[in-house]
Amino acid sequence: MFARLALCSRLPSRTRQSNVCSVSIRAFSQVKFSPPRPHGKSFAHRSELKQAKRIVVKLGSAVVTRDECGLALGRLASIVEQVAMLQNEGREMMIVTSGAVAFGKQRLRHEILLSQSVRQALHSGQNQLKEMSVPVLEARACAAAGQSGLMALYEAMFTQYSTCTAQILVTNLDFHDEQKRRNLNSTLHELLRMNIVPIINTNDAVVPPPVPNSDLQGVISIKDNDSLAARLAVEMKADLLIALSDVEGLYDSPPGTDDAKLIDIFYPGDQQSITYGTKSRVGIGGMEAKVKAALWALQGGTSVVIANGTHPKVTGHVITDIVEGKKVGTFFSEVKPAGPSVEQQTEMARHAGRTLASLLPEQREEIICHLAELLTEKKDEILSANRKDMEMATASGRFSQALINRLSLSTAKLNSLAIGLRQLAVSSRDSVGRVLRRTRVANNLELEQITVPIGVLLVIFESRPDCLPQVSALAIASGNALLLKGGKEASNTNKILHQLTQEALSIHGVSDAIQLVSTREEVEDLCRLDKMIDLIIPRGSSQLVRNIQRAAKGVPVLGHSEGVCHVYIDSDASIDKAIDVVRDSKCDYPAACNAMETLLIHRDLLRTPIFDQIIDMLRNEQVKIHAGPRFASYLTFSPSEVKSLRTEYGDLECCIEVVDSLQEAVDHIHKYGSSHTDVIVTENEDTAEQFLQQVDSACVFWNSSSRFADGYRFGLGAEVGISTARIHARGPVGLEGLLTTKWVLRGEGHTVADFSEQGSMKYLHENIPVPHGSFN
Repeated sequence: MFARLALCSRLPSRTRQSNVCSVSIRAFSQVKFSPPRPHGKSFAHRSELKQAKRIVVKLGSAVVTRDECGLALGRLASIVEQVAMLQNEGREMMIVTSGAVAFGKQRLRHEILLSQSVRQALHSGQNQLKEMSVPVLEARACAAAGQSGLMALYEAMFTQYSTCTAQILVTNLDFHDEQKRRNLNSTLHELLRMNIVPIINTNDAVVPPPVPNSDLQGVISIKDNDSLAARLAVEMKADLLIALSDVEGLYDSPPGTDDAKLIDIFYPGDQQSITYGTKSRVGIGGMEAKVKAALWALQGGTSVVIANGTHPKVTGHVITDIVEGKKVGTFFSEVKPAGPSVEQQTEMARHAGRTLASLLPEQREEIICHLAELLTEKKDEILSANRKDMEMATASGRFSQALINRLSLSTAKLNSLAIGLRQLAVSSRDSVGRVLRRTRVANNLELEQITVPIGVLLVIFESRPDCLPQVSALAIASGNALLLKGGKEASNTNKILHQLTQEALSIHGVSDAIQLVSTREEVEDLCRLDKMIDLIIPRGSSQLVRNIQRAAKGVPVLGHSEGVCHVYIDSDASIDKAIDVVRDSKCDYPAACNAMETLLIHRDLLRTPIFDQIIDMLRNEQVKIHAGPRFASYLTFSPSEVKSLRTEYGDLECCIEVVDSLQEAVDHIHKYGSSHTDVIVTENEDTAEQFLQQVDSACVFWNSSSRFADGYRFGLGAEVGISTARIHARGPVGLEGLLTTKWVLRGEGHTVADFSEQGSMKYLHENIPVPHGSFN
């Protein structure tokens, strides 16, 4: 018997009656058959998921329902929005959904209670209702009652995005009977061709009860929607299967237990390392069933991600985040990398970092000095690797000349690095474990405050490979574990510099304390390791810093988002000093964060020799000038008026603005500056001191170039960056900025009760001289 197949057509809205098409798999047989899928190749890395064209989204019972009966409308709405958005991008989306039983149970319970209340009211003379009980509802009846309502809900939601859907109900027979399997395959392909989102569910109204914990053998069964989704994904040659549940992903032990760790990437053969817990309170599949289904799909060429679809903070973008390649849930991959994962690297670094912190000061000094020696001994190898990076960067055509200049290393740069590292090594002798204060709290009860490492640092840097040995030496000196994430453009140089760093660390057995993160790891994903990383330090463009500050969730970020630095030329300024300071601040290295971006000039200097000479110098240096609003008002023919007084140009460009007084200059800096570095040029000492006291920036200079804002130039040996924060370190961050403190109390069985009104002891709080040297 041949029945008719009704499909939604993309007709104008005035003629289309419904956005939902109900398709019975038994209803047709004379349709074109798509050949079976050959064994495909799944994606090896998360970053490749952006290429996924055909995607199956499986919604578990815990995602669709808010309790054992009733639908989670908010979650469903956000999921529908994401699916529709991806569909409108040109991807082919399919949904495998649970929820019919739960929705039907809710409806039937309501009907039964309503019916009982009416009957009891009719048979009770006093119209008093006896306590009512709801009978146990059979699942097939619930599914029959709930399926239409569930699909009506999907229809209403997808209609908001002008997206058409089609309902397909399946049973095991539709996969095991060859003709029915062909019919199903062809129907789904036709729907996708017509830009329709198929919504698939098991036909729970007619299926037999599932066999608990039955294994998936041979051709996968569809005893639950995990199995159905996997079978469907392979049958349809889907690129990606996203299985949403009520847990973050796959854990190595039951979620909620003390040592449970979320598995970022799961590989076939890792099953023995997993201890499964109980299944969800709703649905019939547990995590073990999900893993079996995921591995089956993976073997068939479909990539799989298991993630949380119930978390209120991530539900609204969990699907799109996965497709964008972000580190969400557990990604199943057949390609096991040669090296450790970033989580494993962090654990290795933390463990070795604790050993590093416990070394004697002279041992850490020895490591840094050895690294300095290696920089000069292995300079040929370093420069050879750097030439490769330079050639690739130049050939790509994607990088500016300023960036390529930052990428470049030379013998002189390496020698300068080595000198700075030796300087740092000497200053590091009394860093970790230094006693800051000692107090005798009471007799035989002494308190010390000592310096200790912060923990695990993540330093993300762009272009400049010389940053790697500098930051590594600072981490060694301060006893911190370190994760380094450099730009792809310097991968060869970073690799050899990291190898030399580990060689230096190995002389005291702590080579794992500093790890270089794979270039495949996205910066945003690294920033989410809030349980493993204690401080993030970005070194690079203002855009990089802003992106990291936005991405970091629960991890402090030490840095500055912009370097809008000012030079103020006072009415009492020296002509020669003003010209030299302005030239160096703007032209020495315009891409640096401590370069001048705005030149403030006292109004009395307009149309004077000092003003003319400054303008001539900037023009000779080919600096493009933008006029501030007040400066433009003084000129008949002025340079282009600045769009914003908060601009960081990072090039041979600057803004010139006029102010009437010192106070106006200070107010301008506070309003438009970034609290980085600001300069006054004046011969009036009182004016200079007012400026130095009033300007609230990390670095404030008098008659000196803004380019002095640098850790090496300050004598810190090296820096991890410049901070404009007002908590913890500020300005160039060297060794001191990578230390925190802890309190050590030594007593002889003292208790707080001893110091109560009825106690026998009194607080003394006497300061004790701090000994020279460290706690070690």
